[in-house]
Amino acid sequence: MKEENIKKLKIAGLKITPARLVILKTFSDKCHPLNAEDIYKKIRRNEIDLVTIYRTLTSFEKVGILRKVDLHKDCQFYEVNKNHHHHVICNICGLVEELDGCTIEKYTSEISSKLSNFKIIKDHSLEFFGLCRKCESQC
Repeated sequence: MKEENIKKLKIAGLKITPARLVILKTFSDKCHPLNAEDIYKKIRRNEIDLVTIYRTLTSFEKVGILRKVDLHKDCQFYEVNKNHHHHVICNICGLVEELDGCTIEKYTSEISSKLSNFKIIKDHSLEFFGLCRKCESQC
């Protein structure tokens, strides 16, 4: 995965800088979405400032290495743009679990047929919100 992402950077004309490599590595170690603050806390020892992290995340999204994930929080979360999947997020503690596989594609033509202003659905985003087992047991 890392070599593929480095190739995407080169194709996009972006330099392979130490900061970009460190930020890229933070995503290879995690499977759940991260925001800029999460990354900053994790790599602080590398003296990469928050502005550089935000710019790098934006660059990585533009070249297709990362994708944004809407967790209904006040900041943007990103994850590696790999196999299509969804998330289940706890409304209380914020725990995120990946939901592998997606069956919504088989409904896109049916959904399209019900729309008056759209002919084709090319992509979708779907996140589920609820309570994890730990938080539910405490309610």
